[in-house]
Amino acid sequence: MIKKVFPVLALSIFSSMLGVGIVAPLLPLYAEKMGATGIWIGTIFAAFSISRAIVMPIVGKLSDRSGRKVFLAVGLFTYAIISLGYIWAGNPFQLTLVRLIQGVAAGMVIPIAQAYVGDISPEAEEGKWQGYFNAAFFSGFGFGPLMGGALTDHFGMKVAFFTMSGLNLLGFLMVIFFLPDAVPKEIRDQSRPSFRKILRSNIIKGLLCFRLAFAVGRGAFAGFLPIFAGIYIGLTPTRIGILIAANILVMSLFQPFGGRISDVANRRFLVIAGSIINIAFLSLISSGTNFWQLFGVCALGSLGGGISVPAASALLVEEGRNFGMGSTMAIFGMAFSIGMAIGPLLGGVIVDTINIRSVFYFGAGISILGMSLFIWHTREQENSSV
Repeated sequence: MIKKVFPVLALSIFSSMLGVGIVAPLLPLYAEKMGATGIWIGTIFAAFSISRAIVMPIVGKLSDRSGRKVFLAVGLFTYAIISLGYIWAGNPFQLTLVRLIQGVAAGMVIPIAQAYVGDISPEAEEGKWQGYFNAAFFSGFGFGPLMGGALTDHFGMKVAFFTMSGLNLLGFLMVIFFLPDAVPKEIRDQSRPSFRKILRSNIIKGLLCFRLAFAVGRGAFAGFLPIFAGIYIGLTPTRIGILIAANILVMSLFQPFGGRISDVANRRFLVIAGSIINIAFLSLISSGTNFWQLFGVCALGSLGGGISVPAASALLVEEGRNFGMGSTMAIFGMAFSIGMAIGPLLGGVIVDTINIRSVFYFGAGISILGMSLFIWHTREQENSSV
């Protein structure tokens, strides 16, 4: 089944994330033109992640009982409509409101799509198919900044926002017409443990620490690299888009390879190794003085994610078979959303009180803490391999 269904799911997620990625290099600059301070920029970024974090556990639990397709469809359609709100927004508060609603829509898409893949992945191939899924996700999000920067340079930001809406609408149509519901009735009818019981798993605890720390660093990177590169180094929106795309696209290229490696190697070790590379990436950003230096640093960061993310996703699928795939993926996604909220919010405070370079050091420090907690919680798995 997975070989027939996965291409449809991958294309819809790629299309959606292509639309989402368009806004990545634009949002900080767009907000700054509205007069947003560092704290406002952090709030605008965090609003998306906060509402997504609230929605994810609810939707994840419901999708284990009612199926995945309806939530994917509603989320993609809502995302398409609210994307037009960027054009309507005229001040930081209105932009924050748009991001809040968009976060609700996003909470119905990525964790549910990932749970869908987990449902139909054969045993001992969890890493392989999660790697393919992550490749579709990251490649869409990676090409988006390139498209967003180019569209803005040549046609203006409004055209970029219309394009974002249209791509999410395309994803919605593919889900509606081509994607079956993957959760069989017998699986839906099974009783599922509470979130409290899920969180008793040491593997889940370790993965949440890793995911939260990874997201804090990524939130700081996404929120403030465009400002650092645009204002302090003088790069154009197109070049800023290239930097973000380089980081994400190279990461997407590593995902299938990293996924296959995680099916035969020690997944715990891969998560740790990728985390170490990610720490180095965040630590080096502030030392960049030109486009090519930042390009090399961003490429290094993509290697860390390419090693750690598929291994962590494969570990999560194993746990999801015990606790409910939708609920487990939702908790994992919620940790990412909380981290993506904390990163820009605290980053904004750091920018306003210290300087922008300190934001990236902060992300590296949090990543060290997250890796340490992952190692501690998963220490009983040290000698296990898959």
